[in-house]
Amino acid sequence: MLAIAFAFSAAIDSDASTKRRMRAEPSDSLQILFIGNSYTFYNDLPRMVSKLAASQGIRLAPSRCLKGGETLKGHLNHEFLPKVLADGGFDYVVIQDASYTPSYSTREVLENVYPYAHQIDSLAKAGSPGVKTIYYMTWGHKDGILHHKTEYPLNHTYHGMQERLKTSYLEMAYENGGFCAPAGIAWERVVKERPDIELYSLKDRHHPSKEGSYLAACTILSTILGKPFESSYYAGLPETTALYLQKIAGETVRDNLSLIGIKR
Repeated sequence: MLAIAFAFSAAIDSDASTKRRMRAEPSDSLQILFIGNSYTFYNDLPRMVSKLAASQGIRLAPSRCLKGGETLKGHLNHEFLPKVLADGGFDYVVIQDASYTPSYSTREVLENVYPYAHQIDSLAKAGSPGVKTIYYMTWGHKDGILHHKTEYPLNHTYHGMQERLKTSYLEMAYENGGFCAPAGIAWERVVKERPDIELYSLKDRHHPSKEGSYLAACTILSTILGKPFESSYYAGLPETTALYLQKIAGETVRDNLSLIGIKR
Protein backbone atom coordinates (compact mmCIF):
# COMPACT_ATOMS: atom_id res chain seq x y z
CA MET A 1 0.00 0.00 0.00
CA LEU A 2 1.16 3.51 -0.73
CA ALA A 3 1.61 5.60 2.39
CA ILE A 4 3.22 8.79 3.61
CA ALA A 5 3.08 10.85 6.80
CA PHE A 6 1.48 14.27 6.52
CA ALA A 7 -1.03 15.49 9.06
CA PHE A 8 -2.93 18.35 7.44
CA SER A 9 -4.49 19.31 4.16
CA ALA A 10 -5.15 22.89 3.03
CA ALA A 11 -7.96 23.62 0.64
CA ILE A 12 -9.59 26.30 -1.44
CA ASP A 13 -13.09 25.40 -2.62
CA SER A 14 -14.91 28.04 -4.62
CA ASP A 15 -16.98 28.69 -7.69
CA ALA A 16 -17.16 32.44 -7.08
CA SER A 17 -15.04 33.25 -4.06
CA THR A 18 -12.02 31.82 -2.29
CA LYS A 19 -12.24 30.09 1.07
CA ARG A 20 -9.53 28.44 3.14
CA ARG A 21 -9.89 25.59 5.57
CA MET A 22 -7.63 23.14 7.36
CA ARG A 23 -8.66 19.64 8.28
CA ALA A 24 -6.89 16.76 9.95
CA GLU A 25 -6.24 13.73 7.78
CA PRO A 26 -4.98 10.26 8.66
CA SER A 27 -1.19 10.33 8.95
CA ASP A 28 -0.80 7.55 6.39
CA SER A 29 -2.75 9.40 3.70
CA LEU A 30 -1.20 10.43 0.41
CA GLN A 31 -1.68 14.16 -0.07
CA ILE A 32 -3.10 15.21 -3.44
CA LEU A 33 -3.74 18.81 -4.51
CA PHE A 34 -6.23 19.60 -7.28
CA ILE A 35 -5.67 22.88 -9.13
CA GLY A 36 -8.33 23.89 -11.63
CA ASN A 37 -11.87 25.15 -12.01
CA SER A 38 -15.42 23.90 -12.45
CA TYR A 39 -14.26 20.94 -14.56
CA THR A 40 -12.70 19.67 -11.34
CA PHE A 41 -15.20 20.80 -8.71
CA TYR A 42 -18.35 19.71 -10.62
CA ASN A 43 -19.74 16.61 -8.88
CA ASP A 44 -16.80 16.85 -6.44
CA LEU A 45 -14.33 14.99 -8.63
CA PRO A 46 -11.60 15.06 -5.93
CA ARG A 47 -13.90 13.15 -3.60
CA MET A 48 -14.65 10.63 -6.36
CA VAL A 49 -10.92 10.05 -6.86
CA SER A 50 -10.45 9.62 -3.11
CA LYS A 51 -13.36 7.16 -2.86
CA LEU A 52 -12.09 5.14 -5.81
CA ALA A 53 -8.61 5.05 -4.28
CA ALA A 54 -10.04 3.90 -0.94
CA SER A 55 -11.62 0.95 -2.74
CA GLN A 56 -8.08 -0.04 -3.77
CA GLY A 57 -6.73 0.25 -0.23
CA ILE A 58 -5.11 3.65 -0.82
CA ARG A 59 -5.85 6.67 1.36
CA LEU A 60 -5.83 9.89 -0.63
CA ALA A 61 -6.35 13.18 1.22
CA PRO A 62 -7.54 15.70 -1.38
CA SER A 63 -6.85 19.42 -1.17
CA ARG A 64 -8.39 21.87 -3.59
CA CYS A 65 -7.43 25.10 -5.28
CA LEU A 66 -10.48 25.58 -7.49
CA LYS A 67 -12.28 28.61 -8.88
CA GLY A 68 -14.91 28.71 -11.61
CA GLY A 69 -13.54 29.64 -15.04
CA GLU A 70 -10.01 30.12 -13.72
CA THR A 71 -6.90 29.65 -15.85
CA LEU A 72 -3.49 28.54 -14.63
CA LYS A 73 -2.28 32.09 -15.18
CA GLY A 74 -5.16 33.38 -13.06
CA HIS A 75 -4.37 30.97 -10.23
CA LEU A 76 -0.80 32.24 -10.13
CA ASN A 77 -2.04 35.81 -9.84
CA HIS A 78 -3.59 34.92 -6.47
CA GLU A 79 -1.15 34.68 -3.58
CA PHE A 80 -2.75 31.57 -2.09
CA LEU A 81 -1.66 28.96 -4.66
CA PRO A 82 2.06 29.88 -4.61
CA LYS A 83 1.94 29.79 -0.80
CA VAL A 84 0.23 26.39 -0.70
CA LEU A 85 2.77 24.99 -3.16
CA ALA A 86 5.67 26.50 -1.20
CA ASP A 87 4.37 25.00 2.05
CA GLY A 88 4.50 21.63 0.30
CA GLY A 89 3.71 18.22 1.71
CA PHE A 90 2.08 16.90 -1.46
CA ASP A 91 2.56 13.54 -3.14
CA TYR A 92 0.52 14.45 -6.22
CA VAL A 93 -0.56 17.72 -7.80
CA VAL A 94 -3.29 17.51 -10.44
CA ILE A 95 -3.21 20.49 -12.83
CA GLN A 96 -6.17 21.54 -14.99
CA ASP A 97 -6.36 24.71 -17.10
CA ALA A 98 -9.52 26.46 -18.29
CA SER A 99 -11.53 24.28 -20.65
CA TYR A 100 -10.78 26.41 -23.69
CA THR A 101 -7.30 27.99 -23.41
CA PRO A 102 -5.27 24.84 -24.27
CA SER A 103 -7.39 24.47 -27.44
CA TYR A 104 -6.27 27.79 -28.90
CA SER A 105 -3.64 28.22 -31.61
CA THR A 106 -0.09 27.05 -30.99
CA ARG A 107 1.09 30.65 -30.62
CA GLU A 108 -1.56 31.43 -28.00
CA VAL A 109 -0.90 28.23 -26.07
CA LEU A 110 2.84 28.94 -26.09
CA GLU A 111 2.15 32.39 -24.64
CA ASN A 112 -0.76 31.76 -22.28
CA VAL A 113 -0.64 28.12 -21.16
CA TYR A 114 2.77 26.44 -21.21
CA PRO A 115 4.70 29.08 -19.20
CA TYR A 116 2.16 28.96 -16.36
CA ALA A 117 1.96 25.17 -16.36
CA HIS A 118 5.76 25.15 -16.06
CA GLN A 119 5.70 27.70 -13.24
CA ILE A 120 3.15 25.70 -11.25
CA ASP A 121 5.09 22.50 -11.89
CA SER A 122 8.32 24.13 -10.70
CA LEU A 123 6.70 25.55 -7.56
CA ALA A 124 5.16 22.16 -6.77
CA LYS A 125 8.48 20.35 -7.11
CA ALA A 126 10.35 22.98 -5.11
CA GLY A 127 7.90 22.75 -2.22
CA SER A 128 7.34 18.99 -2.37
CA PRO A 129 10.48 17.16 -3.53
CA GLY A 130 9.45 13.90 -5.18
CA VAL A 131 5.93 15.14 -5.97
CA LYS A 132 4.30 13.72 -9.09
CA THR A 133 2.52 16.27 -11.27
CA ILE A 134 -0.48 15.07 -13.27
CA TYR A 135 -1.91 17.12 -16.13
CA TYR A 136 -5.65 16.47 -16.28
CA MET A 137 -6.57 16.46 -19.98
CA THR A 138 -10.12 17.68 -20.37
CA TRP A 139 -12.45 17.18 -23.35
CA GLY A 140 -13.79 19.20 -26.23
CA HIS A 141 -17.04 21.07 -25.77
CA LYS A 142 -19.92 19.17 -27.37
CA ASP A 143 -20.31 21.82 -30.09
CA GLY A 144 -16.76 23.14 -30.06
CA ILE A 145 -15.96 26.60 -28.75
CA LEU A 146 -19.01 28.83 -28.90
CA HIS A 147 -18.84 31.25 -25.98
CA HIS A 148 -15.12 31.92 -26.49
CA LYS A 149 -15.28 32.07 -30.28
CA THR A 150 -12.00 32.90 -31.97
CA GLU A 151 -10.82 33.09 -35.53
CA TYR A 152 -8.91 29.84 -34.97
CA PRO A 153 -11.04 27.28 -36.84
CA LEU A 154 -9.55 24.08 -35.43
CA ASN A 155 -11.44 24.38 -32.14
CA HIS A 156 -14.86 25.18 -33.60
CA THR A 157 -15.96 21.52 -33.48
CA TYR A 158 -15.83 18.88 -30.75
CA HIS A 159 -13.27 16.73 -32.55
CA GLY A 160 -11.10 19.67 -33.55
CA MET A 161 -11.13 21.06 -30.03
CA GLN A 162 -10.38 17.64 -28.57
CA GLU A 163 -7.31 17.22 -30.77
CA ARG A 164 -5.95 20.60 -29.69
CA LEU A 165 -6.54 19.79 -26.01
CA LYS A 166 -4.89 16.40 -26.43
CA THR A 167 -1.77 17.91 -27.98
CA SER A 168 -1.50 20.70 -25.42
CA TYR A 169 -1.90 18.50 -22.34
CA LEU A 170 0.50 15.85 -23.62
CA GLU A 171 3.03 18.61 -24.32
CA MET A 172 2.61 20.04 -20.82
CA ALA A 173 3.27 16.64 -19.27
CA TYR A 174 6.20 15.89 -21.57
CA GLU A 175 7.94 19.24 -21.18
CA ASN A 176 7.65 19.20 -17.38
CA GLY A 177 8.42 15.54 -16.75
CA GLY A 178 4.94 14.86 -15.43
CA PHE A 179 2.11 12.49 -16.25
CA CYS A 180 -0.99 13.19 -18.32
CA ALA A 181 -4.35 11.83 -17.16
CA PRO A 182 -5.98 11.26 -20.58
CA ALA A 183 -9.61 11.87 -19.62
CA GLY A 184 -10.23 13.58 -22.96
CA ILE A 185 -9.09 10.50 -24.88
CA ALA A 186 -11.31 8.23 -22.77
CA TRP A 187 -14.18 10.69 -23.24
CA GLU A 188 -13.82 10.53 -27.02
CA ARG A 189 -14.05 6.73 -26.96
CA VAL A 190 -17.21 6.76 -24.83
CA VAL A 191 -18.80 9.37 -27.12
CA LYS A 192 -18.12 7.04 -30.06
CA GLU A 193 -19.03 3.71 -28.45
CA ARG A 194 -21.83 4.62 -26.06
CA PRO A 195 -23.70 7.76 -27.12
CA ASP A 196 -26.46 6.63 -24.75
CA ILE A 197 -24.21 7.58 -21.82
CA GLU A 198 -24.47 11.36 -21.50
CA LEU A 199 -21.10 12.65 -20.36
CA TYR A 200 -22.04 16.32 -20.69
CA SER A 201 -24.17 18.45 -18.41
CA LEU A 202 -27.39 19.13 -20.28
CA LYS A 203 -27.31 22.72 -19.00
CA ASP A 204 -24.43 23.89 -21.17
CA ARG A 205 -23.05 20.94 -23.21
CA HIS A 206 -19.48 21.28 -21.99
CA HIS A 207 -19.34 20.78 -18.20
CA PRO A 208 -19.36 17.13 -17.07
CA SER A 209 -22.42 15.21 -15.96
CA LYS A 210 -21.90 12.84 -13.03
CA GLU A 211 -20.99 10.17 -15.59
CA GLY A 212 -18.43 12.52 -17.13
CA SER A 213 -16.86 13.37 -13.78
CA TYR A 214 -16.76 9.68 -12.85
CA LEU A 215 -14.96 8.84 -16.09
CA ALA A 216 -12.43 11.59 -15.42
CA ALA A 217 -11.94 10.43 -11.82
CA CYS A 218 -11.35 6.86 -12.98
CA THR A 219 -8.81 8.09 -15.52
CA ILE A 220 -6.95 10.11 -12.89
CA LEU A 221 -6.75 7.15 -10.51
CA SER A 222 -5.68 4.79 -13.31
CA THR A 223 -2.92 7.28 -14.11
CA ILE A 224 -1.80 7.31 -10.47
CA LEU A 225 -1.83 3.50 -10.38
CA GLY A 226 -0.35 3.16 -13.86
CA LYS A 227 -2.87 0.44 -14.69
CA PRO A 228 -6.60 -0.38 -14.90
CA PHE A 229 -8.54 -1.13 -11.74
CA GLU A 230 -11.99 -2.36 -10.76
CA SER A 231 -13.96 -0.76 -7.96
CA SER A 232 -17.27 -1.27 -6.18
CA TYR A 233 -17.60 2.50 -5.69
CA TYR A 234 -20.07 3.64 -8.35
CA ALA A 235 -20.84 7.20 -7.14
CA GLY A 236 -24.56 6.51 -7.41
CA LEU A 237 -24.37 5.43 -11.05
CA PRO A 238 -25.84 2.16 -12.35
CA GLU A 239 -23.35 -0.66 -11.83
CA THR A 240 -23.08 -1.50 -15.52
CA THR A 241 -22.42 2.13 -16.43
CA ALA A 242 -19.81 2.59 -13.71
CA LEU A 243 -17.97 -0.62 -14.61
CA TYR A 244 -17.95 0.35 -18.28
CA LEU A 245 -16.49 3.78 -17.47
CA GLN A 246 -13.87 2.16 -15.23
CA LYS A 247 -12.97 -0.17 -18.09
CA ILE A 248 -12.59 2.62 -20.64
CA ALA A 249 -10.51 4.74 -18.26
CA GLY A 250 -8.21 1.85 -17.43
CA GLU A 251 -7.76 0.73 -21.02
CA THR A 252 -7.05 4.30 -22.13
CA VAL A 253 -4.24 4.57 -19.59
CA ARG A 254 -2.91 1.05 -20.23
CA ASP A 255 -2.82 1.54 -24.00
CA ASN A 256 -1.05 4.91 -23.81
CA LEU A 257 1.50 4.49 -21.01
CA SER A 258 4.50 5.93 -22.84
CA LEU A 259 2.41 8.68 -24.44
CA ILE A 260 1.19 9.92 -21.06
CA GLY A 261 4.61 9.73 -19.42
CA ILE A 262 4.41 6.45 -17.49
CA LYS A 263 7.51 4.30 -17.89
CA ARG A 264 7.26 0.56 -17.41
